[in-house]
Amino acid sequence: MNRISSAFQNGKAFIAFITCGDPDLGTSAACVRAAVKGGADLIELGIPFSDPTAEGPVIQAANERALKGGVTTDRIFEMVKELRRDVTVPIVFMTYANVVYSYGIERFCDRCVETGIDGMILPDVPFEEKEEFAPACRARELSFISLIAPTSAHRVAMIAQEAEGFLYIVSSMGVTGVRNEITTDIGGMVKLVRQNASIPCAVGFGISTPAQAKKMAGLSDGAIVGSAIVRLIAEHGKNSPQYVYEYVKSMKEGMRA
Repeated sequence: MNRISSAFQNGKAFIAFITCGDPDLGTSAACVRAAVKGGADLIELGIPFSDPTAEGPVIQAANERALKGGVTTDRIFEMVKELRRDVTVPIVFMTYANVVYSYGIERFCDRCVETGIDGMILPDVPFEEKEEFAPACRARELSFISLIAPTSAHRVAMIAQEAEGFLYIVSSMGVTGVRNEITTDIGGMVKLVRQNASIPCAVGFGISTPAQAKKMAGLSDGAIVGSAIVRLIAEHGKNSPQYVYEYVKSMKEGMRA
């Protein structure tokens, strides 16, 4: 059983997203540890990119601040290496194709293995184009994690059958960000997945409250929260780890309730 599978073995998984380098890498590392202490079962680390097309204004702004602060992919790898001294939950990167491509696909995957990354999510790579990246991941036992969106209905079976790690179910059309209500038929999407594969499914995009997390996890195997955490970090800066801990703890408890 790999680390990603283990995140889904003890009830519903809570997955926390953090943008690396906002406000600095030291705070990012502290927020990762705070999220894990609060109950996060898996961490998504965002590698900043200048044109993050899947992101809403909160994460876009975090990307801009991190890049202005001088964060680099190499420095992020070093942060992960340091985190792996004591952080044992699965960690995956969420970034964009150009970040990996410009670093060198093989080199990027090698560094992932060296530093303890378990997989990657590239939201701008359609399923049909994943073979540019997936073979290098597969050769190193890195999970190339696929997304299913509300528009994916006729492709769900195909995506599910080839999925690795876990399936990221996009709850709503558009970009990331907090939403008051999620109206997509998540249950129907998960049912289609489960008819074709046994891989865990986690729902992201728009979840911000314990009630939303509980509802989405009730329909799937876990909930992914990004913008709400990134906004907390933007508000509290270097003091944000304690707020991240309290928020993640409340979300995890809400999912268990």
